[in-house]
Parts: sequence; structure tokens; C-alpha cells
Amino acid sequence: MLTAEEIAAVTVFADLSAEERERVARAAADIWLERGEYAAEEGGVQALFGLLEGKIEAVKLQDGVERIVGQRAPGDLFGEVPIVLGTVFPVGFRAAVRSRVLRLAPADYHTLAAGAPAVAQRVGELAAYRMTGAAGLQGLAAQPPPPRAVIAGQRWDADCSELRRFLDRNQITFKWAIPDAEDGEAVWGGPLPAELPAIRAVDGPTLVRPGFRSVAELLGLATEPAEDEYDVVVVGAGPAGLAAAVYGASEGLRTIVVEREAPGGQAGTSSRIENYLGFPQGVSGDELASRAFQQARRLGAEILVTRQIAAIDAPERRVLLDGGDMLKARTIVLACGVSWRRLPVEGFDRLAGKGIHYGASRGEAPNLHGLDVHIVGAGNSAGQAAMSFSTHARTVTLLIRGTSLRKSMSQYLVDQIGTRANIHGRYRLEVIAAHGDEALEALEVRNLDLGDVERIESSGLFIFIGADAETGWLPPEIALDPKGYVLTGADVSAAGRWQLERDPYLLETSVPGIFACGDVRYGPVKRVAAAVGEGSKAIAFIHHYLRQNGDA
Repeated sequence: MLTAEEIAAVTVFADLSAEERERVARAAADIWLERGEYAAEEGGVQALFGLLEGKIEAVKLQDGVERIVGQRAPGDLFGEVPIVLGTVFPVGFRAAVRSRVLRLAPADYHTLAAGAPAVAQRVGELAAYRMTGAAGLQGLAAQPPPPRAVIAGQRWDADCSELRRFLDRNQITFKWAIPDAEDGEAVWGGPLPAELPAIRAVDGPTLVRPGFRSVAELLGLATEPAEDEYDVVVVGAGPAGLAAAVYGASEGLRTIVVEREAPGGQAGTSSRIENYLGFPQGVSGDELASRAFQQARRLGAEILVTRQIAAIDAPERRVLLDGGDMLKARTIVLACGVSWRRLPVEGFDRLAGKGIHYGASRGEAPNLHGLDVHIVGAGNSAGQAAMSFSTHARTVTLLIRGTSLRKSMSQYLVDQIGTRANIHGRYRLEVIAAHGDEALEALEVRNLDLGDVERIESSGLFIFIGADAETGWLPPEIALDPKGYVLTGADVSAAGRWQLERDPYLLETSVPGIFACGDVRYGPVKRVAAAVGEGSKAIAFIHHYLRQNGDA
């Protein structure tokens, strides 16, 4: 419980009367933080804090890495910028050592400020300094995060395209040295390697034509499990898998996530998600994934990237990773999502990564500056990509088999697309061929009504035509529908694949203790919010399962 004397230890409150300090003591929360615990997270809601004991670090997440950008000593305030401007926290504040802070909610601060204008003035001055001072937020924003790697590769090399996309998806900033560009050697820092693509960690070694696992290890991403046994093994780090990791770890379950490429799943490639609850201005898929990834790790979940599940021993719940690692799991959550459906069109395989892409990361847009690009698809992913690309490309043309976007795309996206003069829609068309030597140069399209064939120039084609479950690797004990989606709950019973007397839990597969959530599950709503809800719900069912089996 705070006292008036302790309130006076915070410099900005030192000149308050004893009665005013007593009111602050009654209104403020008295909070102890262990080392590494956050008083306020980046993006958190506004509040005003005073540090009474210990040391607080200001932390900014840049390039997927937490960067310490300041600190607070006893007597200092933090949270003055959001409390004055009415915004969220632009940086996070965590305890560097065990610390004690007081926390004033916005309503209590404004009540205090109304009766003590001098406090409001000092807090306002401090907020202005934090924003514009030499070490302020404006200066911080002006400093681009330093690159963690340099890559060298040809513009239309498919391997280089995949490498850049892998770095983008894993929130790794990098510089790109293009051999035929004037500054190619300057960007690389010397003569370019003879074999390309190549990647060099800043102040580190160089890898030539590397695999993703080697790149991950080079850049310090986790690829090896720390233990042999876990309460929950989550397969896939999309929204559903990351939600399961957050809730599993936060509730004391030893949780590990195995992801074959990068956190975020398909949602991680969305340039803007406008209808996710709590983000009125929208949020990019990779930003949402990055926040969830950091949250899961902070709560204690392990997340491995560039690892795949080679096999699952369903009766024993043993998970075999590629490379030979074996994990014992008390429970398993299948959140492996789906993969982009591919088009069997002449020239597509030859030009994949050389102008033809399935899906797109947010970092793709700047590479399209001044180009004429095309998108196949009429769903939300296609619309989000069109909006993102239109900020750099000269023209963006949607190639659509149907007669209207409104049949398959959310109205808010249809409206936004209508405001962009350089986005065009062409209807009742299908792509029948792609042409180009070293890179995509032109497309052949056919009018579905008239049968006419037209050749159109194109510098890039991005394909968003839905996705399919890739579940052929699952053991036969796990029941699937005819299209490969995992059956759960009542669908398992209806298929005659449930053997126990009790009914299966809603997200439980035909194997007790193995659950499925998100897009890989048969019948879910294909929305990020639905996937997150299922991931969290899976953990609730896991608790029921463990208690029922005497493992809680």
C-alpha cells in the first residue's frame, strides 16, 4: 500500500501538498515487477507510471528484435507521452531488476491534473521532451533499424526471391546487393561472391546458396528444442498456433511450436487486416504475427522455425522432427494451416519466383515500383495485396473469373479499391499461359464468354486463388475429410472414428489428446479472429483432457 511519503519520491509529485499526495496514494496501484516483467507493453493502453524502486528499461521492437532505447531511475515517470496525447505506448517498459512502480489510470491522472495544474504542466513538458529531445521518439523514428544481413542475388533469381521472402516473413531487415546495379559491390561491401544468391550476417560469416535452416542459424533464430518432453506440441505458427502458444505458456504448460518457415501463416502475408477486433486502423498480417510471436516467447513458449514434423506416432504421442529430433508430447495441437493452391498453367513453374508468385509478403510492394502488375484472385487476400501494391506499382490489374468482386470480397475492401485510380479489374478472364525468358514478360488471357485470347504485358503476377490442406503426412489414425481437412468433435463421431465412451471435445481429433484448430480443421470460418479463438479454446480443452487422464 502506497503512502504520501512514497508518492513524494516521484519528482513530479514532490511539490504536492500532503493532502494531494494522499489522494494520489489512494488512487495509484502499487505494483512489484520481477526482472523482465513489463509494466506496459508497446501498443498498450495509456497510463502514467512512477518508478519507486529498481530500474526500468524502455524497449522498442525493431526488426523482430527488442532494442533498449532508454531507462528510468527511481523518481522518474514513464507513460507521459500516451497519457498526454491519448495514444498507446510507443515503446514498452520492463523491469531490468526487481522494481516497484505506481500506476495512475487516465481518469485518476486527469482528476489530479485538474486540481494541480503544475503537475499537468510538468508532465506535458516531459512528454514534449520525450517526443522531440535528442533521444526522443522523433529521433528514434528517424533512425532506421540497422540491417541484420546483406544478401546478394539477381533481381529475377527464384532462389533470391525466396530468400528475401523468408527474411521478410521472419522480421529480419536486410540490404540487397544486385549484381548489375551500380551500387552492387558497395552495398555488399566488396566484390560479390561468384555463386549467388549469398547472404552475410552483418559483421559475420557469408553463406552461398544457403538453405533456410542455415540462414535461421546464421541469424540466431531458434531451430533446436531445449527439452525432450512437453505438455503441448503445437504444429504451425499461424494465428491459431500462436494463440495456442500464448495461452498454453501463460497457463503454465510447457509449450513448443514447430514452424516450417516463419510465424504468421497465411495471415502473415496479408498487407492489411482491417476487420480484426481492437485495431481500428487495421494491422498488417506480419505485424500481428510479430506481436503474437513476441508475446508467446515472453510468456515462455519455445518457437522453432525452419523445422518440419516428419512423423507423428499417434498412440504414443511422439513427434519426430526432420533431422531426427524426437519430442514426447502429452498433447498435440495441429495448427498447420493450408498452402496456396497452385495453377497448372503453361510457363508458371518455369517463371515461379521470376515474376510469378503465390501470395506476397508486405515487403514485396517496394520491389514493384513503377511496374505494371497483375493479380489472379477476387478474395480478401487479393484485395489487400492490390491495395498494398498500388502504393508503388504503376498499375495493378485484378484478373477475375467472375463478374463482380462483391461476391467474394469484403465490402470495405471493394470500397477502398474503388478509391485507387491505378487499380483496375478485368472480369470473366482466365490466365492460360505466361511468357518470358529470364523473367515474366507477358501473360495470355482468355475471355471465358467469347473465347478470345489476348496477350498482355506484365512485370509481375501474384496468385491468390485459395488454399488446400497439406495433411498427407499425418498418421492414418487421424481422420480426414475427402479434401484432407482434419475432422474434430462431432464430425469425428459422425464418421465412426471415435472409440471412447465420452464424446470428443469440440476441437479433438479422432486420436484422444490430439487437437486441431484454424484452417486445417474441417469446417471453420476462414478468419484470423476465428483461428485465434480456436487456438485459445484448444488449450481449454487440453486442460480438461489432462485432468480427465490424471495428468493435470
